[in-house]
Amino acid sequence: MKDSRKQVSWLGQFDAAKETSQITELLEESVYHKLRRQGAIVGISGGLDSSVVLALCARVFGPQRVVGILLPEKESSPDSTTLAHQVATYYGIDTVTEDITAALERLGCYRRRDVAIQRVFPQYNSKWKAKIVLPGNLLEENTLNFFKVVVLNPAGERFEERLSSSEYYQIVAASNFKQRTRMTMLYYHAELRNYAVVGTANKNEHDLGFFVKHGDGGVDVSPIVHLFKTQVFQLAEYLGVPEEIRERVPTTDTYSAASTQEEFFFRVPFDILDTIWQGYEQGISDHVIAQTLKLSVEQVTRVIADIRRKQQTTAYQRATPINVTREKKL
Repeated sequence: MKDSRKQVSWLGQFDAAKETSQITELLEESVYHKLRRQGAIVGISGGLDSSVVLALCARVFGPQRVVGILLPEKESSPDSTTLAHQVATYYGIDTVTEDITAALERLGCYRRRDVAIQRVFPQYNSKWKAKIVLPGNLLEENTLNFFKVVVLNPAGERFEERLSSSEYYQIVAASNFKQRTRMTMLYYHAELRNYAVVGTANKNEHDLGFFVKHGDGGVDVSPIVHLFKTQVFQLAEYLGVPEEIRERVPTTDTYSAASTQEEFFFRVPFDILDTIWQGYEQGISDHVIAQTLKLSVEQVTRVIADIRRKQQTTAYQRATPINVTREKKL
């Protein structure tokens, strides 16, 4: 992965050793003393974030008090299972595999989603593959966030169409059964052992709403939620996460057709997104950010506007439940 962060003065040098020390100290305090749990459950997918969290948990609790849970379903990439086993073996952590396909079929996950896709492409069937994506790279074109459904027939021909709100809502609502079913299974294994469910969301995912409420967002403790994706990459290198995982392009692994996180949601490469975002948070002018990254001011302004828009539209996902009370009359 290209890392332009070290060339940017306002970012400073990321100290992976110091960060690891702080996270492990707080993780131990949170799980053992605040939550009074005896170990950690981590859902692992062979991706960077879950691998880093698994490594941190192994340091804190020891491999014998950490369990990695694999939660594949029929549309998952086989690479996810292979790499998840690889990283667990590397850190000496036991795994449990729970295939959630049958549960998703009973809930109607695939059927409900496919009905919505067929309203757009009547010829679509179970032999085809599908995904939803946002418009292309935000640096190249100023377009708002509207989702398209992309389908591929068995011959590999690609078709795409912009989604109306009703089809989009139904596809997302049905697909979110996957994350919520996974979290249900993680809590089964956590409660079985009196362990805590340790989340794997980073700052990009949490703050921009790239998670499912009461799904992958419903955890006991989130050790890397304050870290940008580029910082997670650096932490992974320090922790010795296998290179094959560090070099893997971040994916969603939610839809039957392969989709990167960039094309599905973020729309900008992480090294560019994180540098602009941190400059914006620190009050650096758009002009200075643009000069530093050799971008136009318009491009930087577009990315910042996209960050703010996503933060605003997904605020409800980060909100705690609203307790509606009535004042007692005197």
